[in-house]
Amino acid sequence: MADIAAVLGRLTPEELDGLRALGPQGHLPRQLTDALDRAAGGPGAGRGYYVTNGSVSPTGGPHLVLRSDVTGWLFGPAEDLPQTRVDR
Repeated sequence: MADIAAVLGRLTPEELDGLRALGPQGHLPRQLTDALDRAAGGPGAGRGYYVTNGSVSPTGGPHLVLRSDVTGWLFGPAEDLPQTRVDR
């Protein structure tokens, strides 16, 4: 699998904005999984950068989210994200 920074660097500014707008656990729409595939080298090549989250859409398709290390690169470490922050 290619370097996360290199793959995300091949996305357009609009695609990166779309990922950021979804947030770290947002369900990826088809156009963003297609963009990740393209940036990773072609159809299906981005599958390592997104994973299923265990839920399915009303049509039965799996919901896809960014893998945790990709989320960390894009949004920062999980402990810095408001929805995952643990008060110590």
